[in-house]
Amino acid sequence: MKILIADYLYIDGQFIQNLAVAFDSHIQAVDLPEKLLEQYPDATLIRAEPYTVIYPGFINTHVHLEFSANKTSLKYGSFMPWLDSVIEHRDDLMKDCDNAMMRHECDQMLRSGVTTFGAISSFGTELQICEEVPQRVVFFNELIGSNAQYADMLYGDFLERVKASQSCDDSSLITPAIAIHSPYSVHPIILQRAVTLAKQNQMPLSAHFLESQAEREWLEKGEGEFKAFFEKFFNTSTPVTTIEEFLHAFDTYPTHFTHCVQATEDELAYLAQKGHTIAHCPRSNRYLGCGRLAIEKLELPFSVATDGLSSNDSLNIFDELRAALMLHNDIEIQQLALQLLKNVTSDAAQALRLNNGSLKVGKDADFALVTLPELPKRPEEIALWSILHTKEVSKLYIAGEQYV
Repeated sequence: MKILIADYLYIDGQFIQNLAVAFDSHIQAVDLPEKLLEQYPDATLIRAEPYTVIYPGFINTHVHLEFSANKTSLKYGSFMPWLDSVIEHRDDLMKDCDNAMMRHECDQMLRSGVTTFGAISSFGTELQICEEVPQRVVFFNELIGSNAQYADMLYGDFLERVKASQSCDDSSLITPAIAIHSPYSVHPIILQRAVTLAKQNQMPLSAHFLESQAEREWLEKGEGEFKAFFEKFFNTSTPVTTIEEFLHAFDTYPTHFTHCVQATEDELAYLAQKGHTIAHCPRSNRYLGCGRLAIEKLELPFSVATDGLSSNDSLNIFDELRAALMLHNDIEIQQLALQLLKNVTSDAAQALRLNNGSLKVGKDADFALVTLPELPKRPEEIALWSILHTKEVSKLYIAGEQYV
């Protein structure tokens, strides 16, 4: 048993003074330090540095590790030129992205306070690294394939990857999960099989959805920039599904939809009605010219995630939070800072069906300790100061063990 004392604890969106946390692999109690010392006299007492806030470990719900080799290979500014550059450079980027590189990026996330991340895996190449890192990993085996002729073969490969993630040792902290690439790239037949599989096994489920205007135009009209793309690479000029059909495929199972930048208010309301959530990737959306998700209008929970280095310059969660502060400039900054910290803790845990994300008894003992440069003059501004002044956390715990 350990007792961790700091100046502030972040609990339910508030910063509480004079409390401490008693924990082993899970949180056993949150109370006054003297009461915890009386209750657990043999516990190891850990005092954080002055001006430190204890947060639940941060959760990055949507990461693509497989393209971590990208620095300047892919074209930013607009979605379709970026996608063309992915096709052009994919093989080289995959070849250059070895285990050491992916481990380095996982370590970068760790130092920014990320104790859990959702790994979107197209090929399964990062499974070994995800087994080895100290973080909890929700391993999203991604399904892709719009050609009915190859549907069974692609689904068979997908199932093998799902089974591989299910066979991981429990010590790796991996949660097997399923991801649907997008409405334009997955045939409805195998889409329904994958949703049913997720539901039967109670696996977290994710799907890219309406990231770009080009995607919307293709799904609605079979026109636009995607038409030339599908004619060139897939010899087809007809989308395999519609927006409405794709949405209805998830009606019976809550799903974490990624991006949703081009979704209408009615579509977002439908997501909320069905109990879905959204992964918001501010920098990725900006870099690929997709537009801004109007988070001020959302009536459903959402997380904030980095996406992968194919459409970002770092996997540091604080870099992402600072970008969100700048992107959503119409929201009062103190209010937004509080909202963003909720997005990467309790909201993210809810979306991925995890037992962490808050400092409550029974939750996993995952903590990120943020040390501010000086004592806050106004405690109500701690959320903003935490985001603005932090690149790396001062300490980090996962399942009660210290890793930073």
